[in-house]
This record gives sequence, C-alpha cells and structure tokens, in this order.
Amino acid sequence: MTQSLHPSAQKGFSLGAELYQQVRPSYPPEILVWLQDQLKVGENSTVIDLGSGTGKFLPFLLQTQAKVIAVEPVTAMREQLQQSYSTVECLQTSSDQLLVKDESINAIICAQSFHWFSNIETLKEMYRVLIPAGHLGLVWNQRDITVDWVKALADEIAPFEADTPRYHSEKWKQVFEQQQLFQFNGLQTFQLQHTGTVEQVVSKRLLSTSFIAAMPEHQQQQLKARFEQIVFDFTGRTAQDQIDFPYTTFAYHFQKIAK
Repeated sequence: MTQSLHPSAQKGFSLGAELYQQVRPSYPPEILVWLQDQLKVGENSTVIDLGSGTGKFLPFLLQTQAKVIAVEPVTAMREQLQQSYSTVECLQTSSDQLLVKDESINAIICAQSFHWFSNIETLKEMYRVLIPAGHLGLVWNQRDITVDWVKALADEIAPFEADTPRYHSEKWKQVFEQQQLFQFNGLQTFQLQHTGTVEQVVSKRLLSTSFIAAMPEHQQQQLKARFEQIVFDFTGRTAQDQIDFPYTTFAYHFQKIAK
C-alpha cells in the first residue's frame, strides 16, 4: 500500500471493528434503486466497494447481481467483512493502488468512506480502472442534527474530532475542484431511521466513531454515560428504552469524463 491511513482510522477501526459491525446503521432501501437507475449497476456490472469496512453496504450491491470486489485496508475490518460475506472477493490495498486492470470496472461505490482518501491520487486511480463513462457513487449516512437531542450529541463529540477527516467538514469536495476526471451528475437524499435501544443505536453507535474508538477504554465509558444522559435529558428514555435515531443519507453521483 502506498497510502498511509489516518491514525484515527488505523487505530479506531482496528480496535472497534466488531463494534462497528454491530451498531452502525444500514442504508435506506431506496439506495438500491439509485444504484440501478443512476449508476446503472446490474448483473453485467463489475463494481468496487471502496473502503468497504465491515461490509455494511454489500447487501445492496449484491442485490443488483453485479460482481462485487470489496477493497478494505484495515485488517480487522476486513476480517469482519469476510466472516459475513465469505464469497465476496476482498482486496487489502489502498485507494490509490486498486490492483485491477485498466477500464475493467463499471462503477465504484464509497459508502461512508470517501472522506478518508479524498485525494487526486485516488481520483486518478479510479479513472484508470473505470470503463469509459463509468460511474462513481459516494454515499454517507449523516445524523439528522435538526433533531434537538441529536444536535446535542453532535456538539458533545465535536471537540474530540481534531484533524480527523469527516463528511460534514466538506473538505472532501475540494478534490473535485480543478480536475477533468469526473463530472458531477447529481445528489439524492433519503431519510433513514435506525431503531433499537438507546445503548445500541445511540451510545454504542457513537463509540464506534473512529476518533472515539481510538480513545482509552475509561474515557469511552465516560462518554457513553454522557451520551445516555443527554438522550435522557431530552427524551426521558433510558439506555434500554427503544428509540429511533434519525439520519439523512446523501448519495452523490459522479461520472468519468471522456478524454
């Protein structure tokens, strides 16, 4: 691998891979239609799931009947993926060294991952492996901070972010400026509710955040208690009560520009 991982990703996702798999939400069902209609993913497609993590997005790609190649650099995350999806080809490599042939891939999907490797080297490598007019999809689930208690939780964790790459910073967009590799074809948004106990879908979900998962255990447990207190203060619900955690899913569609 030629690219070095951000320390928050390397440590947090190595230590927290199992928790990530357990507590992260899936994606809204509409994303399947988006894959098929916008990105033209189907049974004759070969698709890369780049930064596949524990494989949270794989069920949607597999439903399209496409041939799927998962790419994940963190060993612990890849091991979780392979436990659940033993038949999916999985490469341990970086985003700027994809180990596939030129113009052999119909679409690349980055679900909850592109902010980690939003650099020109990655765009050039994507361009190399995609077929002419091939598709690039960038997908993120984002907590809906228009809800008061969700905003309070976001404010609680913000001071710990430091220089960790994040979707909401929008720094990942900078790589698409001053380049002639990909054109922007559109953005669709969907609503998603992650339902479960407060502990499962709120406090433990937030503990799976890269820079929190990299913290010492005692600090994580202090934050867990704080998250649960915030939810209780706003909603009256305790750790074992059911709650709907609201998300907005952002799905960006780019397409390879012909040279």
